[in-house]
Amino acid sequence: MNMSGVNTVTEFILLSFPCSREVQVLLFVLFSVSYILTLMGNGAIVFAVKLDHRLHTPMYTLLANFSFLEMCYINTTVPNMLRNFLSETKTISFTACFLQFYFFFSMGTTETFLLPLMAFDRYLAICRPLHYPTIMSRRLCMNLAGLCWVTAFLCYPVPIYCITQLPFCGPNTIDHFVCDPGPLLALSCIPAPGIELSCSILSSFIIFSTFFFILGSYTLVLRVVLRVPSAAGRRKAFSTCGSHLVVVSLFYGTLMVMYISPTSGNPSGIQKIVTLFYSSLTPLVNPLIYSLRNKDMKAALTKIQKCTKISQSE
Repeated sequence: MNMSGVNTVTEFILLSFPCSREVQVLLFVLFSVSYILTLMGNGAIVFAVKLDHRLHTPMYTLLANFSFLEMCYINTTVPNMLRNFLSETKTISFTACFLQFYFFFSMGTTETFLLPLMAFDRYLAICRPLHYPTIMSRRLCMNLAGLCWVTAFLCYPVPIYCITQLPFCGPNTIDHFVCDPGPLLALSCIPAPGIELSCSILSSFIIFSTFFFILGSYTLVLRVVLRVPSAAGRRKAFSTCGSHLVVVSLFYGTLMVMYISPTSGNPSGIQKIVTLFYSSLTPLVNPLIYSLRNKDMKAALTKIQKCTKISQSE
């Protein structure tokens, strides 16, 4: 039977987290609070960098970019997930599903490009301190950050277009809370090993190339830091890089589990938990990781808090 061109599915059902109505409402409340805290935490970092002139440096410019990205990233999944908690149908249209797929992956790819750029910035600051101000100017920093965004958004249009051309003739139930390539490829009426392989190769290349770049940058940083004679100097260098390394570990650790092989047969429950971890939990904790270990950021956030209280009292 020739299935080419057959596409009777006009919408998908995102099962999300199947459970009783009471638990669904509880999850709605928990994720709503988490969502608001994520937007507030990352938004505070963006405003702190914008308003405090002491933070107008490449390191904090990249951090503001990263926090803004986290705000965008969480908006690709959580609003729809919250709607599904209170919905009886839990449907998403064919077009909306693939748009979510595109923006979710583009934002995630932008993060995999921004993290190496942040590592490169730390490498220059610690290993090439005398040349750092001339090499990493604020203008170059903004251009490189913009390049990360543009390149990331150009990575997935072709693979996603190829998946949309597959025949989907039913069933249309995705056992996930996001339109992900693994479940989508599994719903196709015909096997698509070529598309699956190309998605796997692209994801693997992006993940491993950026991860090894970060690893190389921090290996060089570590060599230089260990040669610093004073303990105070070593502590300062470690504290500047420590926050970034924690974020890299959280993000890449979960990412590698999921997208090296999109249909590797991971149980759907594991897929959901891992996806939830890097798409919702890490954006929530990143502001805490970066602000608690950084005196300049804490001072800027305290200043904003005081200004807000003064404006409210007036």
